[in-house]
Amino acid sequence: MGFQWPEALWLLLAAPLLAGAYIVILRRKKRSVVRYSSLGLVREAMAGRAWRQHVPPALLLVGLIGALIAVARPSAVITLPSQQRVIILAIDVSLSMRAADVLPSRLHAAQDAARKFVQEQPPDVRIGIVSFAGTASLVQQPTSSREDLVAAIDRLQLDRQTAIGSGIVVSLATLFPDEGIDLAAMVLDRRSPKRPVKPAPVASNPHAAIILLTDGRRTTGPDPLEAARMAADRGIRVFTVGFGTAAGAMAPVEGYSIFMMFDEETLKAIADLTGAEYFHATTADELHKVYERLGSKLVLQKERTEITVLFAIAAAILIAVAAALSLAWFSRIV
Repeated sequence: MGFQWPEALWLLLAAPLLAGAYIVILRRKKRSVVRYSSLGLVREAMAGRAWRQHVPPALLLVGLIGALIAVARPSAVITLPSQQRVIILAIDVSLSMRAADVLPSRLHAAQDAARKFVQEQPPDVRIGIVSFAGTASLVQQPTSSREDLVAAIDRLQLDRQTAIGSGIVVSLATLFPDEGIDLAAMVLDRRSPKRPVKPAPVASNPHAAIILLTDGRRTTGPDPLEAARMAADRGIRVFTVGFGTAAGAMAPVEGYSIFMMFDEETLKAIADLTGAEYFHATTADELHKVYERLGSKLVLQKERTEITVLFAIAAAILIAVAAALSLAWFSRIV
């Protein structure tokens, strides 16, 4: 547990002073002499009340300690589902997804796994769908409606070329609608100098993530690594999933059979840049397992949360109970 105002903890020194003052008052009362007609009556009356006189002051002292701790604004690291969590599924719909090395086809297997992933997420998680081929588009705004998400996944249509960077950029534009992220402005010339690839620190934004699934390599659009750096600058993790066999496969494209391979090196670099992970799925079953692992990583997060209100409530309850017991037993407030 930590404190946002640790200097306020010096106020806790008042607790032993109050306890000492209470002890001094008790000793003075014992020294005072009061005459009674019968000591037997006094002993009988006090036998059931000796311990009671200490309960309200003890509760009051503990309540005051709780209130003083609340002043220091305590915080603790706890694991909670975020009420603002957003996941963007960026799915490759290039023509190579027709390949049947993953039955019945790469696209059908990806859709099936995406549906299962969507349906297994907690209701507080909002999910958006982005599709990309030669360009990228937002198919479904982030929503908690599982029916709308499944319908969006079912609507995916294949198209020419593969713009992995565009898929990341449109996903970022969806997560940050107020930043004016423009895909057209992000189309970079292939001859432009590239910044060195360096692993990014742990993502600073735990409330959002992108899951990018592709079976190909960039043929158009912005540089995927430049797009990944945009995500890293915003603290967004981009989990990448390479879909298909490592050796590649033949895919029918407009009456021709073309050999397709995905760019595993780039996908690994994207994940490293954003502090995420890369997964390789070669079958539909493996793709299901990948989504399950991603779900467990994205749903719960350890976050430092201020718990001042817990101490304040506990302190108020203890002080109220102390006052109530004192009134009930001694007809006075502590």
